[in-house]
Amino acid sequence: MVYDKMDEFDEQYALTGKFLVAMPHLDEGGCFERSVVYICSHGKRGAMGLIINKRLEKYTFSDLTLKLPAQNLAKLNAVNLYEGGPVEQIRGMVLHSTDYMKDGTIEVSNGIAVSSTTEIIADIALDNGPEDKLVALGYSFWQPQQLEHEIYNNDWLVIDSNKDLLFRTKDEEKWQRALDESGIRLDSFINITGHC
Repeated sequence: MVYDKMDEFDEQYALTGKFLVAMPHLDEGGCFERSVVYICSHGKRGAMGLIINKRLEKYTFSDLTLKLPAQNLAKLNAVNLYEGGPVEQIRGMVLHSTDYMKDGTIEVSNGIAVSSTTEIIADIALDNGPEDKLVALGYSFWQPQQLEHEIYNNDWLVIDSNKDLLFRTKDEEKWQRALDESGIRLDSFINITGHC
């Protein structure tokens, strides 16, 4: 979805539960370059989401579980850790399927929930967590109207989210697949900054 009229964004419109797909010119060399972001909340107070295709290399899931009585470190290392965004990069957050719902879990939409408690980290480590999960450090945040302006300026495409892209697509393929699902072909893309 490409937006060309700011008045389409009003108090009734919400991007909660959608994917944002970074356009090729956005944030070259930064954390949002070629990123796909799942929007966990969007409203009058701004927007918050998690980047879903940038795997962290300097930290592992086992780093989050150092104080837990882990029995099988190899199993912990099989859980990928993602860079959720540039804000509070020491805070762990988990996007997951709704087969796991505890106090502090918020269902976002379409069978996808978000949790940020130590309990879910422990449950994942002990193999009692959700079937589908994406564990991230940090998150992405936009001030009120900031994200709407970025979409208006053609920095992001908005597409419907789905569990297959979120949980079962290779990280290096998520951005291109999201573009494909939007119907936008990069070989025919021209960055136009003006609006009618």
